[in-house]
Amino acid sequence: MIVPREPRIYVATTAVDLRSGVDRLAGLVVERFGKSPRDGALFVFMNKARNRLKILFFDTTGAWILYKRLNRGAYPLPVTLDAHTTHVAVSAEELTTLLAGLRSERARPIRRLPALH
Repeated sequence: MIVPREPRIYVATTAVDLRSGVDRLAGLVVERFGKSPRDGALFVFMNKARNRLKILFFDTTGAWILYKRLNRGAYPLPVTLDAHTTHVAVSAEELTTLLAGLRSERARPIRRLPALH
């Protein structure tokens, strides 16, 4: 897997049915994020209970789906300032914290992206 040094990372703020595969998740990237799934970014999706997540990523040779299930607890949602926000951009450090199941204690909120209408 070839991941850019400083990848753009987007986290969905609404639950997704994680039975979805590459094609459905790629469609959600276009529909909810307004982005191309093949632009080199990582797209993070969580289930309703937030104890499972999938990351969709396309490298130069094809699609990757990374899947993680917490043994207990739930992944924290990134902080958003707008209830209508469908996704937020996070840093690689924030993604690492999220994947560990830890809440990010930051002085500033995550950058907001415009909601799709």
